[in-house]
Amino acid sequence: MNELEQRLARLSPEQREQLRQVSARERAARARIRPQPRPERIPLTSGQRRLWVQDRLDPGQIAYNSGWGTWLHGAVDAPDLRRALQVLVDRHEGLRTVYPAIDGEPCQRILPRLDLPWRETRAEGDDPASRRADALRIARASAAEPFDLQAGPVLRAVLVAVEPDLHLLMLTFHHIAIDGWSISTLSREFRHAYNRLRDRAEIDLPVPELQIADVALWQQGQFAGERMRGQLDFWKTALAGAPPVLDLPTDRPRPALRSHRGGLWSCDLPAATYARLQSLARDNGATLSSLLLAAYQIVLARYTGQQDIVTAMGVAGRARLELEPVVGFFINLLPLRADLSGDPTFAEHLQRTHARVLQAMENADVPFDRILEEQRLPRSTGYTPFAQATYFFQSYPQVEDPLAGLRVEDATQHEVAPGTAQADLQLFVNQHHQGELMFEYSRDLYDEASIRRMGGHLLTLLEAVAASPEAPVRALPLLTAAERAEIAGWNDTVRALPAEPTIAALFAAQAAATPDAVAVRFGDRDMTYAELDGRADAVARALREAGAGPGRLVGLYVERTLEMLVGLVGIVKAGAAYVPLDPGFPHDRLAYMVETAQSTVLVTQASLRDRLPAPVPSVVVVDADAPVAGGESMHGCGVGADDPAYVIFTSGSTGKPKGVEIRQKAAVNLIRSIAREPGMGPHDTICAISTLSFDIALTELVIPLTVGARILLVDRDTVRDGLRLRRLVESEPLTLMQATPATWRMLLDVGWPGKPSMRIISTGEALPRELADRLLPMGRELWNLYGPTETTVYSALCRVAPGEGPILVGRPVDNTRIHIVDRHLQPLPVGVPGELLIGGEGLAAGYRGRPDLTAEKFIADPFSDAPGARLYRTGDLAFWRADGTLQVIGRIDHQIKLRGFRIELGEIEAVLGEYPGLDQVVVHCREDRPGDPRLVAYYTCDAARPDPAELRAHLKRALPEYMVPSAFVALDAFPLTPNGKVDRRALPAPEAAAGDAEDFIAPRTEDERAVAALWSELLRVPKIDVRADFFDLGGHSLLATRLLARIEYDYGIELPLRALFEAPTVEQLAARIALACEAADQAALAALLDDVEHLSEAELQDRLSAAGVTGTA
Repeated sequence: MNELEQRLARLSPEQREQLRQVSARERAARARIRPQPRPERIPLTSGQRRLWVQDRLDPGQIAYNSGWGTWLHGAVDAPDLRRALQVLVDRHEGLRTVYPAIDGEPCQRILPRLDLPWRETRAEGDDPASRRADALRIARASAAEPFDLQAGPVLRAVLVAVEPDLHLLMLTFHHIAIDGWSISTLSREFRHAYNRLRDRAEIDLPVPELQIADVALWQQGQFAGERMRGQLDFWKTALAGAPPVLDLPTDRPRPALRSHRGGLWSCDLPAATYARLQSLARDNGATLSSLLLAAYQIVLARYTGQQDIVTAMGVAGRARLELEPVVGFFINLLPLRADLSGDPTFAEHLQRTHARVLQAMENADVPFDRILEEQRLPRSTGYTPFAQATYFFQSYPQVEDPLAGLRVEDATQHEVAPGTAQADLQLFVNQHHQGELMFEYSRDLYDEASIRRMGGHLLTLLEAVAASPEAPVRALPLLTAAERAEIAGWNDTVRALPAEPTIAALFAAQAAATPDAVAVRFGDRDMTYAELDGRADAVARALREAGAGPGRLVGLYVERTLEMLVGLVGIVKAGAAYVPLDPGFPHDRLAYMVETAQSTVLVTQASLRDRLPAPVPSVVVVDADAPVAGGESMHGCGVGADDPAYVIFTSGSTGKPKGVEIRQKAAVNLIRSIAREPGMGPHDTICAISTLSFDIALTELVIPLTVGARILLVDRDTVRDGLRLRRLVESEPLTLMQATPATWRMLLDVGWPGKPSMRIISTGEALPRELADRLLPMGRELWNLYGPTETTVYSALCRVAPGEGPILVGRPVDNTRIHIVDRHLQPLPVGVPGELLIGGEGLAAGYRGRPDLTAEKFIADPFSDAPGARLYRTGDLAFWRADGTLQVIGRIDHQIKLRGFRIELGEIEAVLGEYPGLDQVVVHCREDRPGDPRLVAYYTCDAARPDPAELRAHLKRALPEYMVPSAFVALDAFPLTPNGKVDRRALPAPEAAAGDAEDFIAPRTEDERAVAALWSELLRVPKIDVRADFFDLGGHSLLATRLLARIEYDYGIELPLRALFEAPTVEQLAARIALACEAADQAALAALLDDVEHLSEAELQDRLSAAGVTGTA
C-alpha cells in the first residue's frame, strides 16, 4: 500500500463519501466526451457487457449475429470491394477489437491490425432463380456461424457470384461491435472508399474523433455520478409494483434455457391508413413511433389480459452529437409501462404513452441491466424481466450514395437473417419502409401462424384507430372479419328440437315404444319401462292432488333405490320440477334448499318421513310396496318448454348453496345432443353412480329413459368402495359409464382391468393427461365432457385421443354458442385465453330467488341479434385452438397474483403432474401467515415419496422460479366435496422443517449466527440448521430480496439475487458474505485511489478540505 492509499485508508467512511461526491461533481463538469488515455484494461460499454454476458451464458449462440447483405448489379471489382471494406476495419477500432476476460472481468483489447476475413465463392444452380436461392443460402450460412468474442475476429465477409453481372455481398458482424446506426455509417464510408478506389484517388475520409473504447472509458465515470443516481431513482419509481413478466400465450411451454431459434414475419399497413396515422400522431402532439407503440401495447394487453404491462423500447443510445459517427453497439432497452385502467380512449392512451416515452428518453443513460438490478427481480435463463416483448422504431440515416458502376439493392432481413431471436417477441418498424411492421419471434415459443394472427390483429386495431381515435381502448377490435366468420362457423350448432320439448313427452314416447324392456336395475330388482311408467303415474296423481304441476318445485327426498327413479319420473309426469334432496346432506343445508325452492310438496320414503328437512304442507310417500292405482296415464299435465324441469343446488361463495333452475327445453336439448354424441340408445347399459344432487346424474338417470337404454343403479356404499365398485363394473354388461376423474382414479388404483365394450366418460373437473393415458386402453372410447350446472350439465365435448398434448373440452354441443372474451366482453382470437361464455338453448333460467346473482352471471348476449339472448359467465379460463376446439386451462379465480407475478395454478399442476410416480397434483396458494402468501403443491403417489428437492428441480426445468412452490405435501388421498371434486379448502397446511433434531448443526461462526438470525426473523423458524435450504424453509424471491437488503444494511455490501440461489444455506451464504465484504473494501479503496492519485499534494489537500477532512490524512 503506497502513501496515498494509506492516507485514504485513514479516512472515516463519512469522509470518504464526501471526497467521492466532490470528485463526482468535478467529473460531471467535464461533460463532453473526449478521446481518453488508454489504460492496460479497457472496460466494456454497458451494452457490450450485456452481450458479453449473454455470450458467456450460452457460448456459441448466434442470436446477436447481425447480417448486412447487398445485391450488386453490374460489373464488380472484387479486389476493390475487399480493399474498401479493409479501410473500414482500419478506421474503426471496434471492428478489430476482441473481448477477453482477465480475472473473470471482460475487457476490450484493440488489435493494431486485422485483415478482414474475406471469402469469394460462386452460387450453384441450373437457372437464375436457383442460383439466387443458393447465394442466399450461403449468406445465411455465413450469418449463422458463431463468433469467438475472446479470440476474434467479430466480423466476416463473403462475396457470392450469382451471374456475371450480379453478386451478393454479405457482411456478418457480432452485435458487440456494431448496431443499426453503425451500419449506416459503414455503408456510407464503404461507398465512398470503393468509389475513390475505382477512381484511383485518395480516400479522404476524416479521421474518427472518437472510438468505442473512448466511450466505454467515459461511460465508466458516468455511472458513479449524481445524474445517474437521479435516473436510477426515476426507474425505481416508474417500475414500482410493475409486473415483470408479460403473460403472453405461447404455442409451447417456455424452456428453462432459451435456444434463440427465431423467425421473421412482416405485414404492411395500407398507404392511406399509414398517412392517417401520421396525421393522428401530429394532431395529438405525439410521434408516429409513440402511436405504433401505443397500439402494440393494446394488442399485448389484450393477449395477456393484463391492464398493467411493461414492454421494452429499444433506443439508439446516441443522444450526444459526438456519438453519431462512432461505430459500436449503443442500443439500450427502456422498460415502458402502460396502464390501461380507467377506460381511456385511444387518443388519451396515445398521449400518456408519448409522455412516458419522453420521460424515459430523459432517463435513458441507465443501462437496462442496471435497471433490473435495482428492481431486485429474480432472474432466469428462460426469460428477461420487462423484456419479453420489445419495440424498435428504426430511424437510422438513409444511405443513397451511388456505388461506382453498380446498382445497389439491399437484401431483406427475410433473405439473409440467420433465423434467431433475441427476445420472445420483437416488433420492428423502419421509418424508411413506410407501413412495414416486422415481427421477430422465438420459435421456442411460437409458430409462424400465431405471429401471423397477431400481425393481423395489430393491423385491424390500427385501421380502427385511424377511423375512430376517440373510441375507448376496450372497444377497439382485434379480430379480422375472417376470424369472426370462422368463430361463427364453429358456433353453428343449430339442430331442431322436438315439437314438444319436455322430458315427460320423451319418456312417454319411449315407454310406449319399449314397455317390456328393462328400464332400471337395482341390486336383484328389475323394473321395466311399463312398470316404471305405471308407478310413476301413481306418484304424479298424488302430486297433482297436492297442488303440484307446471311451474311448481317438488323436493325429492329419497334414498338411492328404485323408488328414487319412480319419484323422479312421477314428478316429471306431474309437470312439476324436481329438486334433489340427498339424505346424506346436512339437515340445515337441506332445510335451506327447501326454503329457497319454496317447495310445498316433498316426495319421500316412509323410512325418511320422520326426519324431513323442513315442514311442508304435503308429503307423497313412494315405496316398493306402494299400490299402483289405475287410471289415465299422466303425460306432463300441460307442462311447456319454458317451464322448469329441475333445480340443482350448487355451492355458493357466500357459504349458502344457490339453486339453478333448468328449463324443460334446455334438458331436452342436452338429452338429444348426448344421445347423438357420444351416443346412447336401446342397446346401452349405463352405470349410474352419481348422486342425484349432482347435475351430471341427468346423463345417467334421465337420458337413458328417453332413448330405451337400461340403467344399472348403484347403491351409495358401493360407489364409495373402490373394490366393490370394481367387482360390479366387471360383472355387469355395461356399455357406458361416466364419473369424475377422482372416481376413475379410484377404480384404476384398485386394479380395475378395464372393459373393452364400454365407453368411458370423464366429467366434473379437469381430466389430467396422465389419467387419460391410463384410461384410454381400458374401454372402447374415452370422452371428456365439459359444462357448468348453469348451462344444463354439458356444453362441450371431446373424444380423447392418445398423445402428449393437453386434454381438450372440444366443440359445443347442439344449439350451444361459446365465446372467449376479455374483461370488456371483446372477443379474443385463437390461442388467447379469456373467460368462456356460453349461450344457447342450454342456459338455465337463473338462480332461484337470487335475481341479483342471476343478473350478474347471466348477461345480455352482445354477439346475438335475437331478442332476449343471454350468455352465462362461467369464470373458466379457456381459448380457441386453430382447429376450432376449445381448451380450458383453469378457473379465473385460480389465477393468482403473487409478488407481482400473475400465475395460473393449472400450469404448475400440469408440469408437476409429469413427474414419474405422481398420481394427482393440486397447487394451492395459501396465506397461513398474514401478508405472506406462498404456493404449496399437494400430491398423491403410487410409490415412495420423492424428495422435495427433486420435485423442485423438475419444476425449475420448465417454469420460472416464481412459479415453483415453497412446499410440497404428500397426501394419502385428496379431500373431496360431495360431488367428488377436490376440496381445496380442506387441504392441510404444510409443516416447515428447519433441520432434523438428531443431526442438527447450529451456527458456528459470527457470520453464520448473524445469517441464521436474519433467516429466523424473516422465515419465522426458531432454529435453523446451517445446512437447511432457504427455499425449503418457505423462502421465496421476495423474502430473498428482503434478506439481501438487510445484508446490505448490516454489512454495507450488495449481493445479487442469484447469490442466494447459488448459496442457499446458512453456511454457504455466510462464506459468500465474508468474501464480498473483503472484495467491497478493496474495491472502495481502489475506486477512491483512482479518483485522487493523479492530484498534486496541494490539490489533494484542497479536495480533503472540501470533504471536511482536517489535518493530515
